[in-house]
Amino acid sequence: MRSPSLYSQDDPISAAMKPPATESDAERAARLEAEAEAKRISEQIDEDLREERERMKKKKGDVKLLLLGQAESGKSTLQKQFQLMYKPSSLDQERASWTTVIYFNVVHSLKQILTTLEQWDDVLDDDIDMSPADAPSYSTSKARGNGFADQPSPSTSLMDSSNGPKGSPGGYSDGTGSTSHSASSRDAGAAQIANLRQKLAPLVAAESQLADRLSGGITVSGSGKGGVYVRSGWQARTIENALGKMKSRRPPATNEKKPRESQEAGIDPLVQEVGRLLELTEDDIHELWSHPTVKGMIAKRRLKLDEWSEFFLRHISRVASPDYVPTTDDILHARIQTMGVAEHIFDVNIHGKLVTWHLFDVGGARGQRHSWVPYFDDANAIIFVAPVSAFDQYLEEDPRVNRIDDSLQLFTQVCSNALLKSVHLVLFLNKTDLLRSKLDRGLKVRKYITSFGERSNDYETVVQYFRAHFLQVHRRNNENRRVLYTHFTSVVDTKATQRIIGNVRDSIFRGYLQSAALV
Repeated sequence: MRSPSLYSQDDPISAAMKPPATESDAERAARLEAEAEAKRISEQIDEDLREERERMKKKKGDVKLLLLGQAESGKSTLQKQFQLMYKPSSLDQERASWTTVIYFNVVHSLKQILTTLEQWDDVLDDDIDMSPADAPSYSTSKARGNGFADQPSPSTSLMDSSNGPKGSPGGYSDGTGSTSHSASSRDAGAAQIANLRQKLAPLVAAESQLADRLSGGITVSGSGKGGVYVRSGWQARTIENALGKMKSRRPPATNEKKPRESQEAGIDPLVQEVGRLLELTEDDIHELWSHPTVKGMIAKRRLKLDEWSEFFLRHISRVASPDYVPTTDDILHARIQTMGVAEHIFDVNIHGKLVTWHLFDVGGARGQRHSWVPYFDDANAIIFVAPVSAFDQYLEEDPRVNRIDDSLQLFTQVCSNALLKSVHLVLFLNKTDLLRSKLDRGLKVRKYITSFGERSNDYETVVQYFRAHFLQVHRRNNENRRVLYTHFTSVVDTKATQRIIGNVRDSIFRGYLQSAALV
C-alpha cells in the first residue's frame, strides 16, 4: 500500500487541520485571523533569532575585561581613567553628579576628625604614644603562612605608656612648671576645637542626607562598618532623585527668597545648601585642618584619614567656592563605594580596528565577592588591583586581617580559579605614591608584616618585596604557563596611568585578538 504523500488528499495532518464543512463565516474569519497572528509571531521569532545570531557573531570580537581587587584598591578610579581615555564626553555628562560625592567626602572627613578628637577629649597628650587602633589585641602576633601578620607584633608596637619614664597620662613635672603650662595649652586647644565643633555642626549634620541622596537608602550586609554604596547608574539617579524631591516640595510663598533660577536649572537644593554651608565655614575648616592637635594626632596615627580626605581638605578653598565645578582630578580622587557589578562599554582603536571593550567594575568588599563568579565564564582579561600602600591597614569587615594579606589571598583565588586559567592577567600594584609617602614619614613595614624582617625600609626594597609575594602566588597557580604582566601604578596620575592602559591594550591585543583571528 502506497504511503500518503504530504500533499495528497488522504494526508492525516491535512485532514485534521481542514476546517469543518459547517464552518460559519464568523468562525472562518476568526480562524484566518488566528492563523495570521501565529504566522506573524513565527516570523518575529525568526527575525529575533537572526538578530541574535548577528549580535553573537559581532560580539565574538568584543573584549571582556574585569577589574578585580579588594575594596578601596583603586578599581573605580582605574575605570574612570578608561572612561577619560576612551569616552571623555561621558565623564563631562556626569560631572555635576560628582559634586554630591565630593561634598559628602568633605563632610564625612570632618565628622571623622571631630569624632576622633572627641574620643581623646579634644587634647593630644604627648606621653601617650599608641592609640587603641594601633594596640594589638593578642598577646602574640598571629602570622599566616605567607608571613603577613593579622596584627602588629607587640614587640615592635609603640611603647606602652606604663613603660619608661613617662609616668601618668597627666604628664610629669621637671620642677620648672612645664606641667601647668602644658595643661594650660591643652585646655586652650580643647576650647578652640569645641568652638569649631559648634560652628561646623550644621555642616556635619548634612552627612546622612548626602549619603541617602547617593545610595537611595541602600545598605550592604557583610561589609564591616558599612558606608555609602552605590549601584551602576547612580550618577543619573542622583540627579533624578534630587529633581523628584524638588517637585514634591510646595512652591515657596511670594515673600520667601529662593534662588529660582537655580531650581529651574535642576540644581539639587540639598547640594546647594551644603555648598552654602561650606562657603560660610571655609575658614573654620581651614582652622580645624591646620590645628596642632589634629596635626599631632595624624602624626601619632591616632587619626587615620584616607587619601581622598586629605586631598579635599587641602583644597577646601576651591571646593568651598560658590561657583565650584569638580575638576577631572577631583573626580579621580572622589571616593564612593561600588555595589554589585557595573558594566562600561568603550570602542577602542587597536591598530586601526575598532574593538568594543566591556569593562566590568566590581564591588570589592568581602560580602560582594560572590557576585564576581558569573562574569568569569567568557572573560578575556583581568586587571587585578592591589594597593601596596595598605601594609599598615586592616579590613573594615575583619580588623584582624591585614589588607596586603587579604589582597594576596584574593589574588590566589583568582589565579587558581579553573574558569580563569587561560585569561590574560595583569597585576596593578597600586598607590605607590602613598607607599612612598608613608615610608618617607618613617613608617616601618616590619611593624605590620612580620616576614619583612630586617630588610631596608626604602621604597625600592618594599615594592619589590610585595611584587615577589604576588609573583610567587602566580607561579604556584600557573599550570598553563601564562605570563603575568605587572605594573607599579598610581591610578590618580592620569598621564602615567593612560600610558600603562595603552600597554595593557596592546598586550591583550597580541594575546587574545590574534588568537581569535581578528587581525
